[in-house]
Amino acid sequence: MEVKQETSYVLHHAQKIIAIFAAMRDFKGFLLKNNHHVIYIKINDKDNQQCFKSNLNALLKVHHIQKFEYQEPDESRLDKELKIFCSEISIPSACVSSEHFYTSRDEVKEVFRDKKQWLMESFYRYKRKKHHILMNDINEPIGSKWNFDNENRKAWKGTPKTFKDTRPTHNHSVLWDEICNADIKSFGENNASHFQWPLNRQEALKHFDFFVKNILVYFGDYQDAMHKDETRMFHSLVSFALNTKMLSPHEVILKVERSFHDNQISINTAEGFIRQILGWREYIRGYYWANISSLNSENYFNHQLPVPSWFWNGQTQMNCLKYSIHQSLNEAYAHHIQRLMVIGNFSLLAGIHPQKLHQWYLGIYIDAFEWVEMPNTLGMSQFADGGKLASKPYVSTANYVNKMSNYCEDCHYSKNEKIGEKACPFNSLYWNFFLVNAQKLGKNP
Repeated sequence: MEVKQETSYVLHHAQKIIAIFAAMRDFKGFLLKNNHHVIYIKINDKDNQQCFKSNLNALLKVHHIQKFEYQEPDESRLDKELKIFCSEISIPSACVSSEHFYTSRDEVKEVFRDKKQWLMESFYRYKRKKHHILMNDINEPIGSKWNFDNENRKAWKGTPKTFKDTRPTHNHSVLWDEICNADIKSFGENNASHFQWPLNRQEALKHFDFFVKNILVYFGDYQDAMHKDETRMFHSLVSFALNTKMLSPHEVILKVERSFHDNQISINTAEGFIRQILGWREYIRGYYWANISSLNSENYFNHQLPVPSWFWNGQTQMNCLKYSIHQSLNEAYAHHIQRLMVIGNFSLLAGIHPQKLHQWYLGIYIDAFEWVEMPNTLGMSQFADGGKLASKPYVSTANYVNKMSNYCEDCHYSKNEKIGEKACPFNSLYWNFFLVNAQKLGKNP
């Protein structure tokens, strides 16, 4: 069912709404072709009551349903709602795992049950051993190292050449008209007539295969690089397909591992990619479910500023933010360093309210669902939990941005100046951040 309840809990990017509705409709067609019985409620159907519980109650009566079963949702608000729904109905109900992760919801919590400090690295090593991924015959890491992060930080200077986007395009103009007629509020460029996010599993698989065969070889070296003329660089753009369950993390990891064993890619590339999914993605989900009751209220530095108005239009003289935000508004996508070390870095240094920033991130990115976005924003990016997730605040001066990108070229501000009208705000904000928070950060090594 397409319901306003799901389009309005935050203000969403237009492409995110289109991509999810289009994929749902395509999946309905796939199921019908394979002889499944499907009840599908479109956004403008006259009987659509625009929320799950009301629609479900109506369906139970109309179809004389004898039992209600559902897949475990990934987000806490839906988990609570469906549990309440099950407690209110008179027929039997059951919940099953989505089987879409390497871990159960509580596995990370169990791994660290008796530990004072949670560390993604130790959890990642545990998962590598458990599933024998990039391990040798005596269950030690291939390459004699667990982590090749130091080899994943090259800046890109124009070579090797990047690849043309091979994803098929779709015209979703009719769907976009339906969304507009439903009076759903959104923002950003809709790209409805020239839409490139995958519609189904087949498209996602084909796209990922192309990435593995042609692009992955460069990912390891340049995964942290940024460039004002390249929005994709050598990233897979596979997170939307993963988070909407078009692809499974198992098949994605196994294809990358196979590519390494076939001598197509280096160990730092294979490990760097696999760590993002087997390590960080699984760890962040476990952290979410263990801390959801407190996450949305934590504000360690007591930051109170609203999200700047130019976060909605990219009109700033800071080149790095201008390019990263414009890209986000145009494509509903930015890679992890743009999100963390440009937009997140500025937000933390400037003192933006973490929960308000979380709502912006949750709405703007095509792959942003609360289970993965909230802990990344509040824990890693904004340090709002005081260091439960990240050992340190991820902040930097202009030096890091200049090292990893060409954003500082032709910028209105000077990357080398710390004070004065032309000084890059990242520099003065960085030193100000540590002065203001000296008491809280003084013992952090």
